[in-house]
Amino acid sequence: MFKVLVVDDDKLYRVILEDSLKKWGYNVITAEDGYEALQMLEQPDGPQLAVIDWVMPGLEGPEVCRRVRQQRKMGYIYIILLTGKDAKEDILKGFEAGADDYMVKPFDPEILRYKLKIGERIIRMENELFQLATTDHLTGLLNRRSFMDRLEAELNRCIRLRRPLGLLIADIDFFKKINDTYGHRVGDEVLKNFAVILKKNLRAYDFAGRYGGEEFIVCLVECDIEESFKVAERLRTAIQSRPMFQTEDEREIFVTVSFGVTALGQEPKNIDQLIKEADEALYEAKRSGRNCTVRANH
Repeated sequence: MFKVLVVDDDKLYRVILEDSLKKWGYNVITAEDGYEALQMLEQPDGPQLAVIDWVMPGLEGPEVCRRVRQQRKMGYIYIILLTGKDAKEDILKGFEAGADDYMVKPFDPEILRYKLKIGERIIRMENELFQLATTDHLTGLLNRRSFMDRLEAELNRCIRLRRPLGLLIADIDFFKKINDTYGHRVGDEVLKNFAVILKKNLRAYDFAGRYGGEEFIVCLVECDIEESFKVAERLRTAIQSRPMFQTEDEREIFVTVSFGVTALGQEPKNIDQLIKEADEALYEAKRSGRNCTVRANH
């Protein structure tokens, strides 16, 4: 169900719009002015469809459009302006501000309904393109570039707020042997199932990515080195205890994994420093016989 924001300082118009949209199956939230609308649109789970009145006290519809286009980084918002202005120069002004479409008051509800359907199609296409651009096609985890972008934002936040942040790098032990013994198709299935277990054992606000080949990387939000080590150990135990694949002759394929662990402490660090520390700890885990977790020296 699509979430739609209705913004109008006129209570009667808000009620009319809200009733119509609910009847069409939308999840409707409302705002009385442009400032309230901006707050709602900037939320991580904010609406991607918006019907916004042009003339409002404080912040008018075109200015809301302009600020949304300047500030929004992820996820497209399809905006329809409601206006009593029907002159060509006014309509062009709305489009220049970033509106996708407009309707002149008093509006025809059926036309609005189909304009919203167009918005739905565009948002679905945008979301699919975003998904393709940011995720690893095999595992569904973040791809390396997207992970690094998100890690940088999270790292900056934690440094600013003086909060910890944990980083894990994991490598599936002897993965080449799986490909050599069973073939790359089975190897791909192992990677996919590995990613599923990884995601299931992380909190909703942690995030993981495919670092390359059989290497994975995990950001643990506001976890110090001790907490991060415990998470890595929990993941390692969960992975080694579950089969990653079952062959046609019902043989179960198990894997083990080595972890390198580091964390942001009191001293600020950049991404390169964190990754280097986790990488060196991972190398030590492999030198120590694999299927173990090593924390970086702090």
